[in-house]
Amino acid sequence: MVDTHLDQSIVFDTSKSNWKHLKNKHPRLDKQAGKLTDDSSSNDFIPVAASGGLVCFRSTSSGAFLVSNPVTGATRELPALPAIVQNQNIHAIAVNSSSKHSYRLVLVSGELPNLSARVYESGKDCWEEEIKLKSQKAAGKAAEGGDEDDSTDAVGGGGDEVLYFLSKTGDVVATNMQRSPSKQYSSVIAVKDGQEIIYFLSSSGTVVACNLAKKTFFEYPRMLPVCYEYSIDVVECRGEMVVVVLSEFLDTASLRVWRFSDEEKEEKDQSWRQIAVMPPHMSHELYGKKADINCVGSGDEKLMICVNSSKVSRYLMCDLRTNDWTELPKCVVDGKPKEFMSAFSFEPRIEACV
Repeated sequence: MVDTHLDQSIVFDTSKSNWKHLKNKHPRLDKQAGKLTDDSSSNDFIPVAASGGLVCFRSTSSGAFLVSNPVTGATRELPALPAIVQNQNIHAIAVNSSSKHSYRLVLVSGELPNLSARVYESGKDCWEEEIKLKSQKAAGKAAEGGDEDDSTDAVGGGGDEVLYFLSKTGDVVATNMQRSPSKQYSSVIAVKDGQEIIYFLSSSGTVVACNLAKKTFFEYPRMLPVCYEYSIDVVECRGEMVVVVLSEFLDTASLRVWRFSDEEKEEKDQSWRQIAVMPPHMSHELYGKKADINCVGSGDEKLMICVNSSKVSRYLMCDLRTNDWTELPKCVVDGKPKEFMSAFSFEPRIEACV
């Protein structure tokens, strides 16, 4: 868990449903020892991705990357990226540590439709050649809620944080796409048919899938019309990509989980389908709170959802098998509840090598 000051390492243990503190706090690279040191004043590196027993950190000033095993404290500083990549807009950062002794760090950068990927291989300790990604036509249709083509005209943008649209009735609508600092590169990796695919959110809130084997990418159909105000996050769970959406409609709020059904033979029948929904009495409490959601999946078909704004701070667990929703207890430190903005899925592994 990452709190608002990015200076605590706190874990929610799903097996025991309680909070734990890791010995190491915020990481700082000790070049001589090659270890993480306990220095809470060093807040330049923030966590941006995790896989298995490893967590990846990125410097907010230099853009440098560290990969760490928080259990052993072992840390590796990755080679610097080529200057041309450092100057590009990074959309996604994801780690794949399917092997105990090696891992891959994947970056997706550029501006749609000109995207490229760069992969770091730990076994070779180097960044591979740039992968140019070609656009692939998106199949399927949006989830129920209307066709955005007839609902709005885009009149301006606020970068990756807030996008503004003008509805047909003349109302200015803000779509909440603000990410916490550690989740602005929110992305997941899934292996489908033996091919590695990285999923991330575009600045306008659409889900983009990059197939590194085929060197292609495509945008999924929009979840909701752009005239809706909502927050969205992409999650890997059960080995597949799912999307969590918090939206408001008719004086209430809803929190739903969707997966894209592409098993249909006809492309026109492929669409987003709801697989879980928070009970209305729980989600209604989020109405009007202007909340941002940051989510993470675990290996046991559970999702953790951080709901955060100036008006609310809640942490929820959803079991996709049973559609059970549970509010987690507050994490109390020194007698005061901590407020978290985001979470990463972490499995303590002593043998995980950096």
